[in-house]
Amino acid sequence: MERNNLYPIFLKVKQLKVLIVGGGYVAEEKLTFLLKSSPDACVTMVSPMFREGTVSLAKQGNVKLVKTKYKKRFLKGRHIVVATTDKPKVNEKIYKHCRKQSVLVNVADNPPLCDFYMGGIVTKGNVKVAISTNGKSPTMAKRLRQFFEEVIPENIDDLVKNLNEYRKTIKGDFEEKVEKLNEFTKGIIENKESEK
Repeated sequence: MERNNLYPIFLKVKQLKVLIVGGGYVAEEKLTFLLKSSPDACVTMVSPMFREGTVSLAKQGNVKLVKTKYKKRFLKGRHIVVATTDKPKVNEKIYKHCRKQSVLVNVADNPPLCDFYMGGIVTKGNVKVAISTNGKSPTMAKRLRQFFEEVIPENIDDLVKNLNEYRKTIKGDFEEKVEKLNEFTKGIIENKESEK
C-alpha cells in the first residue's frame, strides 16, 4: 500500500520571502489561500499581467506586484517559490533555477516538480490542521477541509488558551508536565466522544 511520506511543517511566512511567478487564475488562487492562512506573509508576484482580483488582494496584504517576465534574478533572497505560469517550459526553468539555489519550489499541477504541496487548511483561532493527499487529489483535500471545519468545535481556541494557562501552573520536569497534559486532554476527548 502506498503511503504519504511528506513531512508536515508550519512555516512562519512573515519571516520568509515568497515568490509567486504568474498572474493568472492559478496564481491568484495560490495567493488567496496563502493570505487566508497567513495574512502577514511577505510575497512578491512576477508576471507581465495580473488579474483584477490579484491586484485587489495584493492591496490587502504585504504583496508586491512586479509587472514583467520572470528572470532568474528574482530568486535572490527567496525562500519559497510557486510557479504558476501557463508555459510548461518557463515553469521547468524556474524549477531548475530553484534546485540550483536550494530554494523550495512548487510548480502548480506538476507534482514531480514540487518540493512541497499546498494542501487543504482549517484554521480556528490558534488551532490549524493541514491536509495532504500527497498531490494525488486536491479535490479530496478540499472535501476533508470542509469536513474538519464542521467537526472541530468553534470553542477550540478557548480550550487551547485555557490549556496553555494550565500548563504554566503544572509543577515537575518536562516528562511529568507532558504526562499531566496528556491525561487532562484525554479526558476532554473522552467527554466529546460520550456526547455523541
